[in-house]
Amino acid sequence: MGEHANQYRDNKILWSEVLPGGHHWSGRIQKGTVLQFKSLGANANVSFFCVNAADQLERYNMPDSLKGQHTAFLSTGHALYSDLGRVMASIIHDDQGWNDAFCGASRPEYIKKQFGSCTFQDARNEMYQSGLDGLLVEMAKFSLAQKDLSATVNLFSKVTPNDCGELSYIHADRTNQVIELRFEMDCLVFLSAAPHALDNSDRYQPADVNMQLFKALPLNEHDICRDSCPQNQRAYANNARYYALESNV
Repeated sequence: MGEHANQYRDNKILWSEVLPGGHHWSGRIQKGTVLQFKSLGANANVSFFCVNAADQLERYNMPDSLKGQHTAFLSTGHALYSDLGRVMASIIHDDQGWNDAFCGASRPEYIKKQFGSCTFQDARNEMYQSGLDGLLVEMAKFSLAQKDLSATVNLFSKVTPNDCGELSYIHADRTNQVIELRFEMDCLVFLSAAPHALDNSDRYQPADVNMQLFKALPLNEHDICRDSCPQNQRAYANNARYYALESNV
C-alpha cells in the first residue's frame, strides 16, 4: 500500500488502517510525519479539521489559507494555515488536483433529505451519518464542541461555481487516488468519511479510505509547499520561530 513513493517522505509505513465510508476518526499526528489518504472506491470524501495539539485555540483557518495563497481550492503545493499565521500541514501529493475548502462537512438535515433515515438502532455501524455529527463525536473526545469547529477541507471532493456563484459537486471515479499531508506541527486531527455536502448520489455509499503514516524527510533547499509563494515562506518562518526553543534544547 506504500507504492506511491514521494520525495518528501520515507517509504517505511509507520501504521496503516482503513476509515470505513461514513465513519469518523481522530488522533494526534506528530510534526514531521506524512499522513497518506487513499480512496478505495469511487465516492470518496474525507472532511478534515485540525487544531494545534499543544494549544487547542490555534486551529485550521480556511479564509487565511485561501487568501494567502490566492486560490479557491487546495492541492499539491498548498499549505493549511492556522489562525495565527503558521502552517499546520501541507499537501505534498494530490492525485485529485482540487480539494474543496468552501462547503464544510455535510449536515444531518442534508443526509436525511438526500438519502433518507437509517439510524444506529436500525443499522448499527451502517447508519447514515453526516460529516458534522461524525466530527463532533470525535472532537468531544478532546473536550471540543461545535463552537470550536470552523471550515473543513473536503479531501477528494471538487466543487465548481457557475456564473451566478452557485456551487456544484463534480462526480468522478476517485478509486485509488492518493492525497498526502505533511504535518508541520503536532495536530489533533478530526476526520469524517461521510458524503460531501453537495453530493447528490442516489444511495448513501461513501467510499472507504485507507490511511497510512510515514516519516517526513527534512525540507530541501527548495520545497514544493514552502516555496510555492512568498506568503508560505513567511508562514514557515513563523513555524521556525514557534519551534526555535525546542530545536535548540
